[in-house]
Amino acid sequence: MSVDETTVRRIAHLARIAVTDEEVGPLKGELNAILAFVEQLGAVDVEGVEPMTSVTPMRMKKRADVVNDGGRASDIVANAPETEDNYFLVPKVVE
Repeated sequence: MSVDETTVRRIAHLARIAVTDEEVGPLKGELNAILAFVEQLGAVDVEGVEPMTSVTPMRMKKRADVVNDGGRASDIVANAPETEDNYFLVPKVVE
């Protein structure tokens, strides 16, 4: 797959990047080089290689999935202009 000048201009437009006519040629070459490298990656044999999410093996810290109020309701509503039983009071907006 190769990129032509029209595609470079379209990509620049979609990315909201101002590209002058002089910059289109070099960008075309750079994008084609990137695509050629990606095509080379398709030739790599990855049979038996497990997918990774990080270069270092890590386990995510998990917490118990427990429903609670956070124990800080009074702190949360402390700066509210009006509250009642740890709920925000707001003006009625729908009749």
